[in-house]
Amino acid sequence: MDLSRIIEAVLYSSPRPVTLRGLIKKLEVYSLEDIQKALNELIKEYNYSDRALEIVGVAGGYQMRTKMDYREWVKRFVKEKDIGLTRAMLEAIAIIAYKQPITKREIDILRGVDSARVIKQLLERRLIEIAGRNEDVGKPIIFRTTNKFLELYGLKDIGDLPTFKEIESLEK
Repeated sequence: MDLSRIIEAVLYSSPRPVTLRGLIKKLEVYSLEDIQKALNELIKEYNYSDRALEIVGVAGGYQMRTKMDYREWVKRFVKEKDIGLTRAMLEAIAIIAYKQPITKREIDILRGVDSARVIKQLLERRLIEIAGRNEDVGKPIIFRTTNKFLELYGLKDIGDLPTFKEIESLEK
């Protein structure tokens, strides 16, 4: 059986990004080199063709997605899942994403209001997680974004967030 077609079927079927580690673990009869080669060939095959799908690196893994050119057409048939983030939640998640790891107190200072409820909601949606404790007085809990956050926003890792200069250039 063709390894690239096996990986294609796995990516197509998986609701979450598939990591290279996961492929190696589940496809133990194949070598790391064979898996990487098949995956890279598959990525090229999808991304550099006229197909409506592409394979993207997201949240530390790989996922098959519809190319942006077809998004408006797909939306007519498939309702996008609304994760229902309020303005307060968007403010907090942006602060956490750019300043992580960060304490609740630091979030409160930047937002100018108490963020306990918003943090709880983001934790419940698994968009942020507890990353440990800070060494400050009282050893406050620190927060960071999760792989679910990366997946939701189509980011390979947190380094893919736009820089402040990129955001400012959008305003011009």
